[in-house]
Amino acid sequence: MQTPYRPSSEDRSSFLATAIRAAESAGSVLLEHARSGFRIDYKAAINLVTDADRGAEESIVATILSAHPSHRILAEERGEAGAKDSPYRWIIDPLDGTTNFAHGFPFYSVSIGLECDGECIVGVVLDPVRRELFTAVLGQGAYLNGERLSVSPIDELERSLLVTGFAYNIRDTADNNLDHFSRISLRAQAVRRTGSAALDLCYVASGRFDGYWEVKLSPWDMAAGIVMVREAGGVVSGFGKARFSLYGHELVATNGRIHRQLLDAIHQR
Repeated sequence: MQTPYRPSSEDRSSFLATAIRAAESAGSVLLEHARSGFRIDYKAAINLVTDADRGAEESIVATILSAHPSHRILAEERGEAGAKDSPYRWIIDPLDGTTNFAHGFPFYSVSIGLECDGECIVGVVLDPVRRELFTAVLGQGAYLNGERLSVSPIDELERSLLVTGFAYNIRDTADNNLDHFSRISLRAQAVRRTGSAALDLCYVASGRFDGYWEVKLSPWDMAAGIVMVREAGGVVSGFGKARFSLYGHELVATNGRIHRQLLDAIHQR
């Protein structure tokens, strides 16, 4: 088995700086569109995309490739781009919470993760409305505006504040999380639904939420946030016993203390 490539600490710091520049540039694009207006298109019945999404994504990709032209890109709107043989892949959601944004609900984010040989090593999530910048680097901790993050101490599901979400094809599939939502709502202290998976994961990392689960996710929903949770002392997994994959579609992220309890509740019938 080939040993995965391991970038140096200095390389990781350089990648983090690039991700921060890209996120801040995209955040400015989003705020400008929020002020001046935007066009809404539909990818599916309730799956929106705006020209703010596209403009923010262009800004991110240009920033990354200007600094690291040999790297690969996986972005929500454009798909795969860049070099084919690089161990590095930037995984980008330029506007996580498009429906919120389109309705003027001020809860959305820019999410940028960096994967190296299959392992997520850098995560940056920017909430441009609240000016909260979440950052994490593998082995170097997770931070909010420079302050170290740590998951919550809650150790009982019944005392936990949880968060989840629903897929865009909720009307068309039975695997839509409504069964889990109704069941777990009766087990936890409360369950919230915010509309931005990246921020949900950052809120788990910061102790604002104790746990999160969701189905029908894409890599750009998870890439940055899972680094944040792990580096803050939390645990991420899928719903089953198989090793977690960014390219699976199910995610459970918790403070670690309630992880088994939340999984049990998910599987309860």
